[in-house]
Amino acid sequence: MEILDVNERAVFMEQFAPQVLRADAACKVPLICMNPGQEIPPHPSALGIFYIVSGSAVMTINGREQTVKAGNMIFVEKGETRGIRAVETLVAFAVHITS
Repeated sequence: MEILDVNERAVFMEQFAPQVLRADAACKVPLICMNPGQEIPPHPSALGIFYIVSGSAVMTINGREQTVKAGNMIFVEKGETRGIRAVETLVAFAVHITS
């Protein structure tokens, strides 16, 4: 068992880069900490489950924009394109299931 405190791991950088909390053959869990305006451009990926810990953002899923906020959980199917742009200071994490 492993317990991580997401708030302790939150790091904001001038140039956004996700912090991978865990990665193995079955899944990858990146922590997404963004300043307003930072974004991940839309891209296809594995089945993804996103949880917004704090802040708000606009997610683009298959070309459709959706505002998401703290407390939201978003499920994105394998192969669907997804991207995210922070509106407010954002802390979120994703679970990408690869197998």
